[in-house]
Amino acid sequence: MESTGQGLKTWQLTMLALGTVIGGSFFLGSAVAIRSAGPAVIISYILGGILVYFILSALSEMTVADPAPGSFRTFASRMFGPGTGFVVGWVYWTGLVLAMSSEAIAVSVFLREWFPALSLPVLGSLIVMGVTLVNLLGAEQLSRLESGLAAIKLLAIAGFVFLGLALIAGLLPELPRVGAGELARETWFPAGFSGIAGSMLIVMFTYAGFEIIGLAASETRYPHRTVPRAIRFTVLGLVGFYLATIVVMLPLIPTAVLTEEVSPLVATLNRWGLGWAGNVMNMVLVIAILSTMLAAMFGLGRMLRSLAEDRHAPAWLKDKTNIPYRGILFSGAAMLAGLALGFLLPQQVYLFLVSSGGFSLLFAYAVILATHYRFRREKGCPPKGKCRMPGYPFASWLSLAGIVAIIGSMPLIPDQGAGLIAGLTLVIFFAILYWGAFARFRIRGRRPEPVTFTRPVFQVKPGLGESRMEFSRELFENRMPHRSSEDP
Repeated sequence: MESTGQGLKTWQLTMLALGTVIGGSFFLGSAVAIRSAGPAVIISYILGGILVYFILSALSEMTVADPAPGSFRTFASRMFGPGTGFVVGWVYWTGLVLAMSSEAIAVSVFLREWFPALSLPVLGSLIVMGVTLVNLLGAEQLSRLESGLAAIKLLAIAGFVFLGLALIAGLLPELPRVGAGELARETWFPAGFSGIAGSMLIVMFTYAGFEIIGLAASETRYPHRTVPRAIRFTVLGLVGFYLATIVVMLPLIPTAVLTEEVSPLVATLNRWGLGWAGNVMNMVLVIAILSTMLAAMFGLGRMLRSLAEDRHAPAWLKDKTNIPYRGILFSGAAMLAGLALGFLLPQQVYLFLVSSGGFSLLFAYAVILATHYRFRREKGCPPKGKCRMPGYPFASWLSLAGIVAIIGSMPLIPDQGAGLIAGLTLVIFFAILYWGAFARFRIRGRRPEPVTFTRPVFQVKPGLGESRMEFSRELFENRMPHRSSEDP
């Protein structure tokens, strides 16, 4: 780890990533994946971890070569053209804004029990404004706060694992020894391979958010060292904590009784009379959602600044400072608008819009893999780093096929079919918007046009009663370097 110099260090980048990823999707949504696959969900989390490792390896190679602001959006623009960068950036931004506005409503419902005098719209607005203001402090301050919040979440997971192990081993007084418990009575593959396949979408959602490493890379001092280390620690930490939690949980509670209404960790602890621990986990769930929103706003502001710098967004969103104040404030305003939609629109319409959030993340991961494949084919390994994508190009093809298969499985998962439709609608909308309104701009990231010269122009200029011929050549502005008289 870098101990000197300015910029995010390895541990800060790792904790920022862990703070982003370990959120409500794991503490609450993982119940759907566990119920779908049964004990075989362990395989799902291992496969998801492998997929995350390949995606992050691909992102690492491109980031080491060029830690550009905008990360995967910028790389996609360079490899596939500005239209792709425009669509990817705006689909990611829009989907994440809608998803985080939904998270603000969810955490407001939890907080309402502690602050009954405040209405849900007021609580949600205060949360969004707080998340926005904290992000205005900058990456260094945010990373410190996220490190603290991530530590709380990791300690909560570790506490659950230790409590679970104590129950299994019979170390808690007045409680029987569990041993293999429910795991001995469960069918390992209750739904066969289809159960594993059906759980992969939710599993990937629990891993979602790791792309923040790429968006934060431009604010590290030594990205060719910091980014690969942070990626390695992030993947190992996520897979290790997730698997430990699931393995300890399986003997303690039947997978069929889990629902998305209650956190599986809370349900497990309550089943064994540890209600006090369940209440602590509910508090951690609130912290997890707030932590995810903070990190999401970090990425949203930087994505918007990258779009503005490439003239894919209004010029007034462009910031010259390290902190993208305008992008953060605009994203916060958009999140407040999304929050208002949640209270004004019919529930079915709002859920349709919000469901695009999961698709936007999977879409970004597919773009990362496709961009890296072309990047590696055209440019080879990064100049300051090693080729970190093992098994290229076969790993790239398999990973991309895996993401596409997960996206294709969305209609098979309850309440996720709308996410696929909403996500595809966003892609089509922004593609039409680009080609209809933005394609006329000559934007950065397009492959350069060949240098051309005009034909010689002969001008007749009168002088001293006679005409003389002068030869001149027109030069295009910024097309030819200046040549001195000493040049051959």
